[in-house]
Amino acid sequence: MSERETQWRRWRSVADLYHACFTGLILTLVSRRGTADAAEFVFRVFRRQQQQRFVAGLDKLGLRHLPPAVAAAQYHYLSNWIGGVHVEYIYENDRKAWIRYPPPRWIWRGTAICGVPGEVSRAMLRGWHANNGVALGRLGLGFVCTKQSVDGQDGLEGYYHEADHPLDPDQRLVFARHLEAPVFDPAKAPALPVESWPRPRLEKAYRNYAMEYVRTAAPVAVQLFGPIDAAYLLHLTGKLIGMQYYDELAPGLGETGRDVAGFARLLQALLTAQDDSAELCDTGDGFEVRQGRWTLMDGVDDAHPACLRVLEGLVDGLAAGCGRRIHVGLSSAAGAPPLVWSVR
Repeated sequence: MSERETQWRRWRSVADLYHACFTGLILTLVSRRGTADAAEFVFRVFRRQQQQRFVAGLDKLGLRHLPPAVAAAQYHYLSNWIGGVHVEYIYENDRKAWIRYPPPRWIWRGTAICGVPGEVSRAMLRGWHANNGVALGRLGLGFVCTKQSVDGQDGLEGYYHEADHPLDPDQRLVFARHLEAPVFDPAKAPALPVESWPRPRLEKAYRNYAMEYVRTAAPVAVQLFGPIDAAYLLHLTGKLIGMQYYDELAPGLGETGRDVAGFARLLQALLTAQDDSAELCDTGDGFEVRQGRWTLMDGVDDAHPACLRVLEGLVDGLAAGCGRRIHVGLSSAAGAPPLVWSVR
């Protein structure tokens, strides 16, 4: 395997870990805080991402010139495709275009889908899909949802439609369960220009897609639930996911030793694969991994020190998955880099 392919494998391993962490956080909220709190959290996460990413993404993907309904649908098709999400796009006319997420659903990986209430899935649509018309200044653009996979239907699907009049807020997302999307024809779907989206860029974007959800979710959790409760929920989720995913992550990072030295190398490899600087030092009675930056939260204006608990939870869980006698400590100033991880 080439050095570049090894790097891509590590990026994909990191993507899987953060994908699981985001899904796990939603399930933690459903089970510990209830459906209403989980739905409000999902709404805020997806609205925040929509406001930060949608309009800029249209330009990045070269879609701004298209009619609003078509541009919105193609955005969801291409941006999700980049992240490894199964998605379909069907053009009907300039004022109506479908998107469909067939099974298996990316966000509710594996058995997780059994723990997701319909209200939580609807909150995702309210947060993002229902607001695209507002973001474009086209208040006649709304989203009609025809299926939800968490309700036992064969996928999540619906269409963007531009009406002849402005839509009231409660009209921007409606349900029409009696309708069904046309058949998807891959030959008619849009494609990314290869010259501006070569494989190295796609591989990094694949990793970033999953990490972006946790980047958004951590500060939302703090703002919604307060730093004390959020810190508990973030750490608990991170630890549970780390314990479950050690066996999958370690081979992808190329560090499978189940002793203190092996875990210290794995931690360094994980941080490096996240674009964080990480220096490994042998202290005689163990190891230290000095993390110079936490790229995930770079540029997040409302990041709180409690956000760090999600990373600490992941590391604690991975250590437990590696071996029950491996202990990790973290020291930092006010929850910010540089971070010093002691492994003993």
